Amino acid sequence: MHDIFKDLTVIELAGVLAGPSVGLFFAELGAKVIKIENPKTGGDVTRSWKLSTEDPSDKGSAYYWSVNTGKEVQFLNLNDAKDLEQFYALVKTADIVITNYKAGDDQKLKVDYATLSAINPLLIYASVNGFGKGQPRTAYDLILQAESGFMFMNGEKNAAPLKMPVALIDLLAGHQLKEAVLIALLQRNKNGKGMALSVSLFDAAIASLANQATNWLIAHHLPVSQGSLHPNIAPYGELFSTADHHTITFAIGSDRQFQKLCGILGLPIAQDARYAGNQERVKQREELAAALGEKIRLHSFQDLYQACLELDIPIGKIRNLEEVFELPEAQQLIRNRQINGKTLKTVSSIGFRLEN
Repeated sequence: MHDIFKDLTVIELAGVLAGPSVGLFFAELGAKVIKIENPKTGGDVTRSWKLSTEDPSDKGSAYYWSVNTGKEVQFLNLNDAKDLEQFYALVKTADIVITNYKAGDDQKLKVDYATLSAINPLLIYASVNGFGKGQPRTAYDLILQAESGFMFMNGEKNAAPLKMPVALIDLLAGHQLKEAVLIALLQRNKNGKGMALSVSLFDAAIASLANQATNWLIAHHLPVSQGSLHPNIAPYGELFSTADHHTITFAIGSDRQFQKLCGILGLPIAQDARYAGNQERVKQREELAAALGEKIRLHSFQDLYQACLELDIPIGKIRNLEEVFELPEAQQLIRNRQINGKTLKTVSSIGFRLEN
């Protein structure tokens, strides 16, 4: 990966996922990232978030290493005057500080923006919080998924609310914070000044509701759980089983794609008035899914998959992670890290390519 940020120094005071994901982003792009952990509490709490299959004697967990590779870890107790002075010495030459303190804790520890910017006026101080700056409420991703509507919409039709299997709100907040930091860096290059910026998990979640938000705000349609189905498009998200028992799904976004799919399946309904347009297909989606499923069960996965790829019909196989990381495209994102004498495999947080 490019070392585009090789001249940047980032200090990470954040724990768990959102803030550390930002530190990982800069580390993977060449920045020097110094992660400060408190030796009195055993460091980042995710060090202890171990699966039953992990070695209990390891100093980190698979969860911890998902966002903390490539960083220099320093154990400093900021309540200790000597350690605090050591931290201030780091701040003098740093470009960015990342925090995720509860309201007021940064001031108690004397690591708030006012204090640190007096030491280094060029400092970009990037903080993550749960429900807005100054709100003392403790926030975990699960709570944000609940409070922001994601859990209500997620899950099978008429089933209990369901959280997503990754801490998506944390990751969305991390992406928002990266964008804000990059803007602050651009501004600093123009005016030579540091900046404080913050992102709340709640704001990041609401800002990511996209069409589900406008389905309510504009169309007064209250999104509810309906499995993988898309409220605006059909067929989109229905699950089908092939003759050899592979589970597949389609994202048919245009009439032309629908006509091609019907052609492959030998299903003479593409011109049927009930299915001619997307809005009609949404209205008749259950009947349509039954008709498609009957034909799909006659085809092997590989034959149908290849035929759809050749005609540019969006098709996907439901893969577990073992199958995912067998794909060449996914293998390109695997990173081998040497940590404590062991080789650990992690996945890159960088999903883009810098071509030159």
